Amino acid sequence: MHMAPKTTLNNGVAIDQLGYGVYKVPAEDCANLVSTAIDAGYRTVDTAALYGNEEGVGRAVNAAVMAGTPREDLFVTSKVWNDRHGYDSTLAAFGESMSRLGLDYLDMFLIHWPCPEQDLFIPTYKALETLYQEGRVRAIGVSNFEPDHLHRLLDATSVVPAVNQVELHPWLQQRELRALHAELGITTQAWSPLARGQLLEDPVLAAMAAGHGRSTAQIVLRWHVQSGHLVIPKASSPARIAENLHVFDFSLSEADMAAIAALDSGRRSGSDPNNVN
Repeated sequence: MHMAPKTTLNNGVAIDQLGYGVYKVPAEDCANLVSTAIDAGYRTVDTAALYGNEEGVGRAVNAAVMAGTPREDLFVTSKVWNDRHGYDSTLAAFGESMSRLGLDYLDMFLIHWPCPEQDLFIPTYKALETLYQEGRVRAIGVSNFEPDHLHRLLDATSVVPAVNQVELHPWLQQRELRALHAELGITTQAWSPLARGQLLEDPVLAAMAAGHGRSTAQIVLRWHVQSGHLVIPKASSPARIAENLHVFDFSLSEADMAAIAALDSGRRSGSDPNNVN
């Protein structure tokens, strides 16, 4: 069993640097795949109301606890969806997520997108602050927030987000945003860390993988962890789930890191946060 090292968030809560993401994992498969991931050594699972599979995540987590894994060793993240922005509706959405998960508390709750046209992310975040102050959530944060969104949020609220979960991979390295995170004490978490699988065909990364005797996915995930990001790859087979976690026993050289830095082109595999509402 491979275990990921921990990263300490700005409020002292520890989270595994590499976790298991369940975006587009079918609801009927989710419990089995999350259980497989936990058995392989994962302790962090990332879901969202949008994904439609919170029930499966909760079943797997509760089964692991019943089998002897301490609940405090497991870290579960979920997110409020765009149609529930606003203070009261966010609190209601959180309750619905918790009912689906079947958990006593949530480790982290995020705003999924800033939805700038709605312009409700500040009262939405204030609802997250209430949940945090009441002890129902161990950490709160945001997802897909750009620098201007973060500045507005920090001017109007009191709890600095623990994380900003954003699309991040060698083709979209988000240097300006990551620098702002470092300045503000926000941890960067990468979704779509493999650019939805498109990076697996990149010739530079494939050649690097051959040189290390690793898969291309492992090279990319190693770049993430070596760069200090949290990362939540999704996988749908036990072999790939285990392989993705097996990235802590080798390192990329300075030349490797420079070659990957040169791949940055600003190319997104997902949506622009300013256009999602």
